[in-house]
Amino acid sequence: QVQLVESGGGLVQAGGSLRLSCAASGRTFSSYAMGWFRQAPGKERDIVASITWSAGNTDYADSVKGRFTISRDNAKKTVYLQMNSLTPEDTAVYYCATRSAGSQYNYWGQGTPVTVSS
Repeated sequence: QVQLVESGGGLVQAGGSLRLSCAASGRTFSSYAMGWFRQAPGKERDIVASITWSAGNTDYADSVKGRFTISRDNAKKTVYLQMNSLTPEDTAVYYCATRSAGSQYNYWGQGTPVTVSS
């Protein structure tokens, strides 16, 4: 089992920034990559960004490229999502998740809400 705990969500004005954190614990040796997802009311959960633990390879959804940055601290087993130039369209519950190599994301955090006011 892998436990994931997100933090850092909140209310911010449009144009502002937030930094989300996701701390992993448990059987983290099986974790190959971490992802940040978000789910807005009435919409499906979509991936926002991902990063691999070892090489630090990153990938971003087109909607956040140039505004969001995913990073990781291997020693702390923590992944971050720096979100800049936020817009009301970024309002959602943000989840982190992890997966093993070649598998789907199978461990999820409880989510942290982000609200961007106009």
